[in-house]
Amino acid sequence: MIAIREAWKAGLLGRSNWLNNLVAGAIVGVVALPLAMAFAIASGVKPEQGIYTSIIAGLAVSLFGGSRLQIAGPTGAFIVILAGVTAQYGVDGLQIATLMAGLILLLLGVTRLGTVIKFIPDPVIVGFTAGIGVIIWVGQWKDFFGLPAVTGAHFHEKFWSLLQVLPQLHLPTTLLSVLSLLLVIFGPRLPGMKRVPGPLIAMVAATLVQAVLQFDGVATIGSAFGGIPQGLPEFSPPHITLDRITELVGPAFAIAMLGAIESLLSAVVADGMGGTKHDSNQELIGQGIANMAAPLFGGFAATGAIARTATNIRNGGNSPLAGIVHAFTLVLILLVLAPLAADIPLAALAAILFVVAYNMSDLKHFRRMLKRAPRADVAILLITFVLTVFSDLVIAVNIGVILAMLHFMRRMAASVEVQPVPEQELEPELHGHHLPKGVLVYSIEGPLFFGAAENFERALASTNTYPGILVIRLDRVPFMDITGMETLEEVIRNLHKRNIRVKLCEANPRVQSKLTKARLVELVGEENCHGTFAEALADSEAQLAVRAAS
Repeated sequence: MIAIREAWKAGLLGRSNWLNNLVAGAIVGVVALPLAMAFAIASGVKPEQGIYTSIIAGLAVSLFGGSRLQIAGPTGAFIVILAGVTAQYGVDGLQIATLMAGLILLLLGVTRLGTVIKFIPDPVIVGFTAGIGVIIWVGQWKDFFGLPAVTGAHFHEKFWSLLQVLPQLHLPTTLLSVLSLLLVIFGPRLPGMKRVPGPLIAMVAATLVQAVLQFDGVATIGSAFGGIPQGLPEFSPPHITLDRITELVGPAFAIAMLGAIESLLSAVVADGMGGTKHDSNQELIGQGIANMAAPLFGGFAATGAIARTATNIRNGGNSPLAGIVHAFTLVLILLVLAPLAADIPLAALAAILFVVAYNMSDLKHFRRMLKRAPRADVAILLITFVLTVFSDLVIAVNIGVILAMLHFMRRMAASVEVQPVPEQELEPELHGHHLPKGVLVYSIEGPLFFGAAENFERALASTNTYPGILVIRLDRVPFMDITGMETLEEVIRNLHKRNIRVKLCEANPRVQSKLTKARLVELVGEENCHGTFAEALADSEAQLAVRAAS
């Protein structure tokens, strides 16, 4: 409960902060209502399950998370994965996968891997979030236009089928959708509506229109799901078997990884807006607890919600109290207003998801990256985007990260320089003396890892001179891996065969200990390992003198 403890220390739980957090929490709860139902329906489950998720997960993350401003619940980023899991394994399978994902997130936080996840490159994140936005947008055409159901295992098949049935759109549904879309976007600009969330305006207006006019053929929550039960969620754990656990390991990891990325991104946004500093590992622990608890009460996967977190901060929320109030606001709505939900048109929720998809795609950032980023980053962005849309989100993220890592290693390897040091560059260290004849000095600049090993070997192998002693300066080598050390060993053995003595000097303590462990110190001889270049040079002169005398 780090966030609550920090809020207490900062004096934010005092009575003077109650009002602003109560107001912010109530507003966020109202904003969360239509989004929770829309995300639930798009994920293939009942609308009330989205509300249950917002209540349970929102409360858990506020109590146990690592950001005192974070609001958690179902999000648009999850739709693509969750809809696929629900279609293949059913709602029970989705809940088991969510519970397993919660355990994975908890373990990631306990083992302090939260900081590692933040290293996923921006082109990968922008690519897959834009791809998710496109999939959500196309996926809502059916409810937005009142189209008949279409089939297709892949995005392009569904997209083509939707285009074919588009002329069969249901006019009242489409008009209701367009009205809802306009209200989501422009509703808060209406007189007296400045502080009312656009999604709420759209949902209420569309519901009133449908309740009064009763358009035939307009799908509603009542006609599609039989309404929303009035009452609190009951404890109903999914039926877990070893076979189910085995087949759901892949989806569970996908949910956990996306949940970790999304929650930490949201926490970073919250830090920027609220001037706070979150604890990444504790945030993953909170998200893990939330995802383990939500399926036990009929919910499904949740993570930090950027839009709701931003709404919380803009309305004065500055402590976990706002997140707790947000959860209890949804409880109150569920207990009092649930019967009214039967007339909510699915078209209004589809319009809300249209806007969510547009915001997720972040077209301005996407276009800016296409114009300004290096070609390799643009390629990673486009590959991740295309794979997300036409293949699979998990594959897209994995390939995007692998390509980014390979590109980074290539650049790191290219930055490692292994070259002879001319005597004129050594003049300040020679103090007016000349470099002894028969001594050649090489300097390695950069990490000697597996990607740079070939450069190192090629540079030393290309030495056309046959010095008596080769001094290798390691002062600019921050670390070595096993491939780098094996390459260094091979080079040293080849030089020994040519009767060239090798001296290593100026290695930092970390590198020196690795050289000792790999027996490279033993290979060159302890007398040929020196802490400073001056010591290596003096010993080289002495050894050359002995060799000349003999």
